Amino acid sequence: MKKGMLVVAVMLAAGLLAGAGCTGQATRHDAGHAAAVEIPDTRTQLPLPAQAGKEHRTVMLQHLETVQAIVAALAGEDFDLAKGLTEAHLGFFQHRQAMARQQPENFPPAYHDLAMAHHEAAEELAKVMPSRDLKQILPRLNSVLKACVACHLEYKIEERGAR
Repeated sequence: MKKGMLVVAVMLAAGLLAGAGCTGQATRHDAGHAAAVEIPDTRTQLPLPAQAGKEHRTVMLQHLETVQAIVAALAGEDFDLAKGLTEAHLGFFQHRQAMARQQPENFPPAYHDLAMAHHEAAEELAKVMPSRDLKQILPRLNSVLKACVACHLEYKIEERGAR
């Protein structure tokens, strides 16, 4: 039961991650109040050409799907699959692929630093997968999610020429 609750917590965090990067405005609902309070979107816009913005969004959604697949593999105790997914889709291999497809000058250095922190956290996660020890794995998975959330809270895509 304890492992099941951990999986649910990770899935909820992944859902929050998806919401953090995909909406223009966040909405907070206060307990006991029917009206929603609008929270302004203060994220930094990354001005990308329309096609690059769509490609970047695709990569972010692939990351989210990968995190879900990793959690599913962990829930099924398939640590080899979880490691393989982490290395192939979230680690430095993925970073090199993304840099080859996109123009680095479109991204500020601070964005690149956050991306590198994400890939580094993924590499650390992959290293502990063979231990099969959730007490080692889950904190590193949390570090991957923290890196994702930090970036999604700081940046959003502004697609230039989309109209």
